[in-house]
Amino acid sequence: MGSLVQVSRALSRAVEKLRFEDPVTHVYNPLRYARRSHELYLSRYGSGRKEVVLVGMNPGPFGMAQTGVPFGDVGFVRDWMGIEARVDRPDQEHPKRPVLGFECERSEVSGSRLWGWARERFSSPDAFFSRFFVVNYCPLVFLEETGRNRTPDKLPMKERQALLPECDRALRAAIQLLDPALVVGVGAWATKRAKAALDDENLPIGTVLHPSPASPKANRGWAAQAESDLRELGIKF
Repeated sequence: MGSLVQVSRALSRAVEKLRFEDPVTHVYNPLRYARRSHELYLSRYGSGRKEVVLVGMNPGPFGMAQTGVPFGDVGFVRDWMGIEARVDRPDQEHPKRPVLGFECERSEVSGSRLWGWARERFSSPDAFFSRFFVVNYCPLVFLEETGRNRTPDKLPMKERQALLPECDRALRAAIQLLDPALVVGVGAWATKRAKAALDDENLPIGTVLHPSPASPKANRGWAAQAESDLRELGIKF
């Protein structure tokens, strides 16, 4: 069946072949340039069956784009998960969005909220990852000329038609390896894509609020809302 590392490498090779046009000017693939830390995350915490797999949309410019870990705010990846490795640079780097790896001093708000909840609720990463795992549906970061982050749901249909089947294939392979009882999309679009990709898997799929600071509801206390969402899906704490 393979491993999560093999799934990641196959996805990385597949998306490297794709091309994207304006308004996207730069595309980052952290599965390649941040492979060391990404694969440390997969091998250290992705083994064994999981109760719940959380599925995010795609890397944030100050999270996984820097560390290779989904929602990977530097402080949580390094200081809580104990993951740190050399991160290379994208072939074409946006001058306003440099990849500084673990030297990045900006916080990824979504990541600090998600991993902050995990640390608060479970204390240790081993306790969290014994039940949960977190993946991103799409591995790429899309940047516009201004440095603005463009999410994959905003790509033109032609580009999505090339990208989404590769992401679907990788998510199915990862879910078969992790064998969860429940898949939970983080936000509406990730949930929609999980349902499309896993249509034949006969798996319950739920959703939690996305921790983005662009969400007024998330800004009023994301952790409590997300935990309420999970409890409604039958997850016990």
